[in-house]
Amino acid sequence: MRRIFLAVGLIGLLATVGVAVAAAAKPGTSSSIGSGTVFLPNPVADLQNQSLADQKDADYPALAAAYHGVTLTDLDGSGRLVGRWANIVSETGDPAYSPTNTFNYRRDDDRFEQVMAYYWVTEAQKYIQSLGFGIWLRPVNMESQDLRINQWGADNSFSWDKKDMIRLGKGGVDDAEDAEVIVHEYGHAIQDSQQDPFGYGFSVEARSIGEGFADYWAVTVSNVLAPTPDAPCVADWDSVSYDPTAPHCLRRTDENLHYPEDLTGAVHADGRIWSRALWDIRQELGHRTADTVVLEGQFGQRDPTMPQLATSTVAAAQRLYGTAVANRVRGAFQARGIL
Repeated sequence: MRRIFLAVGLIGLLATVGVAVAAAAKPGTSSSIGSGTVFLPNPVADLQNQSLADQKDADYPALAAAYHGVTLTDLDGSGRLVGRWANIVSETGDPAYSPTNTFNYRRDDDRFEQVMAYYWVTEAQKYIQSLGFGIWLRPVNMESQDLRINQWGADNSFSWDKKDMIRLGKGGVDDAEDAEVIVHEYGHAIQDSQQDPFGYGFSVEARSIGEGFADYWAVTVSNVLAPTPDAPCVADWDSVSYDPTAPHCLRRTDENLHYPEDLTGAVHADGRIWSRALWDIRQELGHRTADTVVLEGQFGQRDPTMPQLATSTVAAAQRLYGTAVANRVRGAFQARGIL
């Protein structure tokens, strides 16, 4: 999947103003908290059942245990899936609305995918902030991310840097049913937001890094929020429609690839070299330290080669955690031939 080419007090004040305006404009609840039903992260990974299939958006009994009730946070009080960190701009079918902020649907209802997108983008941003970004580190995409659901008529999704918009497609398993597809596209929006001017990746190698980071971001966030046994398998549910082998994976982040001899010029294939290096760093340092280093290293790296971004990432580790951690990060990149 690819793109087409504060202070706490202040945040609280803005949220309060936003709720007041929304409540005045449209009936709804004044609460920023709601509830919904989602996949965590998807049925195949959650249930460890490789035989599950799309069945034309049917809600069938084998999927029952994959539905989970969750708390939806940071809503704007309008009764819509609009909030501080995610904004469902448009969709196929009816927009989800609840005067009590209760959004419980199943996959045969298109509103289910709206809840998925809202929940997973919101939780991904909250995870970023839990690492210190926007608090004592620079913010990372700290805004309400716009999302369009099922309005891209292909079995593909993309983050569109020119509109700062994520579009989640349909065909086979609709993309917004798989949290790792949602978070993958959010990974592209993250990299775009970390550059000045906004937008990341123009060369083949930089765009390969972008795909590798987005795959890594998908699996690290899903593994933090909803850990499953085969974490390096990306988008286990979405891929049942096009990957005939089991386990079904869009791609993996643990393949034994090496720079530069395994470069092919295809961004999704080459991105696996980068995602493997990031996965190894995560295995070395744990997710919180690794994800902090990876995100910090991406600032100001608008169109890098893999060695250039690796050097920036090692420097970020040195600044944040010192020499011992920086050496372990450097070692992971050296093992892939990147440094």
